Amino acid sequence: MSDVAAVESLVLKHQALRKEIAKVIVGQEEVIDQILLSIYSGGHSLLIGVPGLAKTLMVNTIARALGLDFKRIQFTPDLMPSDILGSEVLDQNRKFQFVKGPVFANIILADEINRTPPKTQAALLEAMQERAVTITGKRHELSLPYFVLATQNPIEQEGTYPLPEAQLDRFMFAIELRYPSLEEEIQVVKATTNDETPQVNALFSAQEILDIQHLVRRIPVPDNVVDYAVKLVGKTRPGADTAPEIVKQYLDWGAGPRASQYLILGAKAHAAINGKFSPDIEDVQAIAFSILRHRIIKNYKAEAEGITEEDLIRKLF
Repeated sequence: MSDVAAVESLVLKHQALRKEIAKVIVGQEEVIDQILLSIYSGGHSLLIGVPGLAKTLMVNTIARALGLDFKRIQFTPDLMPSDILGSEVLDQNRKFQFVKGPVFANIILADEINRTPPKTQAALLEAMQERAVTITGKRHELSLPYFVLATQNPIEQEGTYPLPEAQLDRFMFAIELRYPSLEEEIQVVKATTNDETPQVNALFSAQEILDIQHLVRRIPVPDNVVDYAVKLVGKTRPGADTAPEIVKQYLDWGAGPRASQYLILGAKAHAAINGKFSPDIEDVQAIAFSILRHRIIKNYKAEAEGITEEDLIRKLF
């Protein structure tokens, strides 16, 4: 199949996937699209929202619709790294045998990841970056495709451990979930208070997801789009010559090179699901908020004046 035909096929399969997910999840189309874009691009996503917005149900439904192996890890203050990665135990023959932890799956739901201390949060770093884990000096490869979809309650709530910047940077998208509209909430209540259980069908296989990831990387990008993405990221750095005054005034730190890489990958995937064979600047802007919002660090003045990350990113456009 040619790349042109593959893109056209992806458009149809993406639309069918959206319909399948909509059997369970009401609304949240933009959030679902961004999660799927990160999967098509081979990235991880962090879902940020207050309890009760169906974050866990959404990830579970997407995993079932994609036909991928799925494991859920509930992060708690007493969770240890071995509870995630696995450990070596003595078998009946008094030989050490490695027992795999829940990190060994295609899609990992790291539920309430900011409820556990940094030591356990860091246990995911190697898995997210290398698609492998090292236990007692032995490297164990993870099954591909591999995604971490983490949920997080707002940092302002008590009993949370803010994710370190090194781990935040490994999430391609930070996606904010908002409350549903009145009409959507009425649909949610009607759908969840009856005795019917929607059946979600698997529309993809693991190999098809890997093929889509390779397809996305093969999509050509015009030089002006790459130039725009890299300059956009450069503008977030207060010490850069190209940084506008608003960035120097309200930011302590800007985004690193990984943001530029993800902007291009995400723009390619965004173009593909919309039937375009090459991304343009609008595709970069469509995903820029979710890629940049967790990579820029506001200063005290921005906090005091109520300036949000979205306000600053919008000014950079």
